[in-house]
Amino acid sequence: MTNPLVSSESDSSEVLRHRQAVQIVGMGASAGGLDAISEFLASMPSRTGMAFIVLQHQDPSRRGLLPELLRRITSMEVCEIAESIEVRPDHVYVAPPNFDLAFSNEKLMAVETADTHGRYPIDAFFRTLAAEKSQAAAGVVFSGMGTDGTAGLRAIQEAGGVTLAQEPNSAKFDSMPRSAITAGVADFVAPPGAMPMWLCQVRSVPHGGAHGAARARRQALRELMSLLQRHTGNNFTEYKMSTVLRRIERRMKLHQLDSMEAYVAYLRENAGEVQLLFREMLIGVTSFFRDPSVWEHLCHETIPQLLAANPDGAAFKAWVPACSTGEEAYTLAMVFDEAVTRMSPGEPGKYSLQIFATDLHGDAIDKARQGMFGRGVEEVISHERLLRYFVGDGSGYRIRKELRNMIIFAQQNIISDPPFTKLDILSCRNLLIYFNPKLQEQLIPLFHYALKPEGLLVLGSADTPGSYNELFTPVPGCGRIYRRLDASTQRVANYFPTKIAKAAQPSSIEVTTMTMNGNIQTQVEHLLLKAHTPAAVMINSDGDILYIHGRTGTFLEPAAGRANWNIHAMARDGLRYELADLIERANRSESTESVRELLFKDGASSLLVDMTAEVVHEDGTSGHNLLVTFHAAPMPARKRGGRGADPRPQELEQQLTMARLELQSVREEMQTSREELKAANEELQSTNEELQSTNEELTTSKEEMQSLNEELYTVNAELQSKVDDLSLVNSDMKNLLNSTDIAVIFLDSAMNIRRYTNQATQLYKLIATDLNRPLSDIANDLVYPDMEDDAAEVLRSLVFCERQIPTRDGRWFMVRIMPYRTVNNVIDGLVLTFVNVTELKLLEARLTPEGGNNK
Repeated sequence: MTNPLVSSESDSSEVLRHRQAVQIVGMGASAGGLDAISEFLASMPSRTGMAFIVLQHQDPSRRGLLPELLRRITSMEVCEIAESIEVRPDHVYVAPPNFDLAFSNEKLMAVETADTHGRYPIDAFFRTLAAEKSQAAAGVVFSGMGTDGTAGLRAIQEAGGVTLAQEPNSAKFDSMPRSAITAGVADFVAPPGAMPMWLCQVRSVPHGGAHGAARARRQALRELMSLLQRHTGNNFTEYKMSTVLRRIERRMKLHQLDSMEAYVAYLRENAGEVQLLFREMLIGVTSFFRDPSVWEHLCHETIPQLLAANPDGAAFKAWVPACSTGEEAYTLAMVFDEAVTRMSPGEPGKYSLQIFATDLHGDAIDKARQGMFGRGVEEVISHERLLRYFVGDGSGYRIRKELRNMIIFAQQNIISDPPFTKLDILSCRNLLIYFNPKLQEQLIPLFHYALKPEGLLVLGSADTPGSYNELFTPVPGCGRIYRRLDASTQRVANYFPTKIAKAAQPSSIEVTTMTMNGNIQTQVEHLLLKAHTPAAVMINSDGDILYIHGRTGTFLEPAAGRANWNIHAMARDGLRYELADLIERANRSESTESVRELLFKDGASSLLVDMTAEVVHEDGTSGHNLLVTFHAAPMPARKRGGRGADPRPQELEQQLTMARLELQSVREEMQTSREELKAANEELQSTNEELQSTNEELTTSKEEMQSLNEELYTVNAELQSKVDDLSLVNSDMKNLLNSTDIAVIFLDSAMNIRRYTNQATQLYKLIATDLNRPLSDIANDLVYPDMEDDAAEVLRSLVFCERQIPTRDGRWFMVRIMPYRTVNNVIDGLVLTFVNVTELKLLEARLTPEGGNNK
């Protein structure tokens, strides 16, 4: 077989050769984000080759001031996205309020949305950016309330891009960045001012594979795989090399390493990086109801057919390998519950489904067990399903207990660990695409082995059974659901020889030389062949059954309800108490204990049962197991009340019967009390659901108030910036007017005083309280009786008036009356200026005495 590492040389070179640096940086913020965005752009050089797209929660009812404010921060061109535009380097693009952003034909466009509340625009844009630019994308989450941006950063990270989150201590509102950090989707956490330097360093890393020979790269890749297997116990050599190399490339880019050899050296010195790379390899792409058409077909066609084939009820089993954080397993549980409710509405316990959900990623399994999801589920799950299967919990939703109890989560390696068997449904969606063809050819027969006849295999949109047409056939109406066929044993034996072919039996000499260090089956067979022949079970010290030998149906039976493989729960009436006492004595003495000739009723016949519990020690372990054997024989005729029978046993048997009847009566009373308690519990549960509904309404109101608060905070920040600018302009204007030493009076259209300069008090007796008073009410030193008439004429004709007017104390002033025009070119009053020309008039009088009286 060709070594997959060697054969993937061309893939490796191709991926490394076409590696893309960061080109587009998406920035998401909410309340308190203006300062963070400003600090980021102020620290970013103007010529980096990157484009920046800013998306902030804003009030949709008003025009945003963000573009105008950012133009004062950066020398890069800042523009608001109004139509489809081509994204250019060294530009800043701002999303308008109440618009989502999307890419179309490699151009960025704003898409208006009618839903102003309950949406996550940052997540939506980051997903679009990840799909469009993959490794060339970067996402940044700044200050804000809520969790918007976390899911989007995960999408960018999965696509091979880089992700950043603001240091929570530097954010005015730390909910958004803290959510991203807690979810583990932030590659870099820092204050906004430190992010540009890191981004520029990541962009400047040379293309991987540009240095070193191909042979050195192959050797480094082999050593990297060896390090992964040694530290994590998992072999990634049978994964698709293009996928593996993309994940390695991402880690190299984050550490600014330019060659595979340098990264392997870094791995040798940092064991923590090996674990991070391992987590990076486990691609957790999942969501609720992904590919809705498949789930609709399961809900309305396939599962109802499965239920109809079992009209008396049944307990089904399903397996969801590579479940990630559990969304797919919970989706399957919802779909099954909906189908059962529709098929048998009055019989809730008639059908049940036990789902085994497994994944290689331990952290993902821990999160799946919690059943807690963010507000983003509102976008993919209908309101009816949210109310039915989820409970509002703070900033997210928690899976209801009834649905959670249907699923068992466990960590498992589908490649090396044994599969679950006798399954009715196996849902393995979009996992096979990450494996090479050799591994895919091994897993398809494995799925066939795990399923029952007519069992269902659900694959992803990019998965198929390949050439195994005799193992599975597509279900009509849905190309992604397959039904198991009965294949020939020769076909399956090629992949599972130990399951089909009969192994050679060891010789008697080999049996006697076996040690107790083997597996449980070997130990049990050794003991049975050596000293026992009856039916037996191997149990641990807690009573859990580990192995069954022979026919034990006479003595043990499965308990009703959820599957329970404990011998105390499976023991039949008449043996349960004696068996429990026997096991307790054997555990206490750690030797062989027995019960002889125990009378046991099996239907209409009576049996004498011998039971033995024998302690089995395992080498190298502190615990022990027990081997419990059963031997039954019919009661001899002399013990059935024959002519020569001893009356003593009959009397004891009658007393025992009466005691059992009394015990049965007590049990019935207990059952009645249990039912009454159950009814009371149902009433309390109904009350709890009403309270829960009220709580959900309050939560919705709280979310709306939070959204409004964020928008108001953003508007307030923009207006505060604008007020600061206006204050500065006002101060400049005031200083300008006062420095000219010219008296100026501003009047409104009604000739009332609006504002004046300090020099105007030399002509008019003005004080601060005279604002908004008519100018004619103010005493003045001017000899100008026609001022009001001239002012009215200027307002009418809009032609300025200029006159030289004397004062009563002998001074002369050039009085100019002009219309007051606003920035919108609207006449809104008058401007009166008074320039002192006394010296000019005196000089004129000296030069031309006859003209001294001229105006």
